[in-house]
Amino acid sequence: PQLGAQTRPEACSTMLGSPGTTCSSSSTSSAGPPHAVANAPSKRSQRSEKFHRLLSAPSVNLSALRDLLWSGAPDDEPAIRAEAWQLLLGYMPPVRDRQAPGMSKKRDEYEELKRRHYCGAAEDVEGSEGRTAAEAAAISRGGDAEAVAVLRQIRVDIPRTCAGMQLFSHPRVQRLMERVLYVWSVRHPASGYVQGINDLVTPFVVVLLASELNSTLEDLDMDTVDEPVLDTVEAGAYWCLTRFLSDIQDHYTAGQPGIQQMVLKLKEIVRRIDEKLYVHLEQQNMDFLQFSFRWMNCLLLREFPLPCIIRLWDAYIAEPLDAFSSFHVYVCAVFLIYWSPQLKQMDFQQLMLFMQKLPTGKWRVREIETLLAEAFVLKSLFHSSPKHLTGR
Repeated sequence: PQLGAQTRPEACSTMLGSPGTTCSSSSTSSAGPPHAVANAPSKRSQRSEKFHRLLSAPSVNLSALRDLLWSGAPDDEPAIRAEAWQLLLGYMPPVRDRQAPGMSKKRDEYEELKRRHYCGAAEDVEGSEGRTAAEAAAISRGGDAEAVAVLRQIRVDIPRTCAGMQLFSHPRVQRLMERVLYVWSVRHPASGYVQGINDLVTPFVVVLLASELNSTLEDLDMDTVDEPVLDTVEAGAYWCLTRFLSDIQDHYTAGQPGIQQMVLKLKEIVRRIDEKLYVHLEQQNMDFLQFSFRWMNCLLLREFPLPCIIRLWDAYIAEPLDAFSSFHVYVCAVFLIYWSPQLKQMDFQQLMLFMQKLPTGKWRVREIETLLAEAFVLKSLFHSSPKHLTGR
């Protein structure tokens, strides 16, 4: 089946299927999902009111919150997005009277994990050859060379994380991320730390820090941020990351079977909805794994500007945790087909160069909302009828 106009949610006047098209209207269609429609800026205050009504209830209706967050949290009130994310990821209890003590308990638990696994064991591990005194001390306390190697790898990866954003070049933020990633790796030995997980912590840091400071982070002077604020952000980032990764941990175990399965599914979807593109990629010996591995491993974080990623993650976090990784494949399929007209004109070398750095630097939230709407339609066509993907 093809993406027909009669089945699309009328989130925009054109499909995201050709480069250069952007969303130009936000009319509602009774045939489409209500949460697949982009919200006009003039309705931001109304959306904020809807969130406030939900979040101020004695017990938050998580199902209603999912529906509302899918369409995006308002950007003018950072605390709304942070609260919604933390609720849906299980860090913040839905019962209002339990929120403060529940989150305080979680923060204390994280401090204990950090003290047990990080502080003293790896505080001064350096990236030089051989063991420092701190490394030797870590091993004598029950650590091992593998743990030291993990911390070294984290320290290599963190400076490369969101390299274009000043926030992530600040030593205080880099140390925060280092502790979160190291503690997570120790607590999840089946996978441990894998390159790419460093990218996945960044949206949580941005959203939680903006909420704590109640401001955007564009001109933030990190030297002025109080330490308790960073402690709160760090604990929240750890617990949110832990829950977020719980459904996709097999992406990072030996052989990364989860990613392999997602790439195969992507290949089948593209074969069914854009056979000409599929055939062209096959003729050019372009393996889907060559370009889409990063999309699955980093959940598109390296393909879009960070504001676009945060909007994308509104929808991902609003999906049930056991379903967002499946939805991600449909997002990737629509994203790939968006470039189809150019890709079908390229040879192997051109394809590789183009796919390594897709021209998305000027994308804005409205392009992401159109991407999400088209992915929703695609999923509704195929996901409940998997025979469509196998050709049976």
